Amino acid sequence: MTVTDRTPSANVRRKSRPPIFPAENRFLTALAGIVTVLGILIGGYLYGQFLAARDLGGRDAVIEQLRTENQKLKRSIDEKMAQLTTLQAKHDAAQAALQAIMPAANTYNIIPNQTLIVADGHLTVGLVGSPANEGVTLSINGKQQMVTAGQVVTVTADGSTPCQLSLQSFDVFKATINASCPGAKAQ
Repeated sequence: MTVTDRTPSANVRRKSRPPIFPAENRFLTALAGIVTVLGILIGGYLYGQFLAARDLGGRDAVIEQLRTENQKLKRSIDEKMAQLTTLQAKHDAAQAALQAIMPAANTYNIIPNQTLIVADGHLTVGLVGSPANEGVTLSINGKQQMVTAGQVVTVTADGSTPCQLSLQSFDVFKATINASCPGAKAQ
């Protein structure tokens, strides 16, 4: 036997397998792949829109709830501000009334022809007549003296207690004085 006997003859054709993608099927396969990719893309887009719309619905409800709550809080703030303004006006009126009733320590308002005992009972001060343009006439422990605004008068009460009296202000209806006896004990 010769070597040529073992090999198939040249006349016999080998059977070959058919190609995986024959030329006529390649177009359809490519088209199917493109349609599949487009389908996946469109489906993903639509699913994303669905998820976004679902989230937006919840967001819109929360926004509406927050708007309502914000309006309630604004109305509450406006009411509180109105109450605060009213209370501030009442406080100011009460403070003014209290100051009229209880002036600062050792400060006294005297009307014309009125006499007060001041400085813990050490001085007797009276406003003689109506105030003049330049000052007032005060009777201090029985002695009349002309006093101008801001002037400080030093008086010895009871023969040994030094006291100070100052005219703070005056007008036609009253005079405001400050009188104290430092170091003196109340009688």
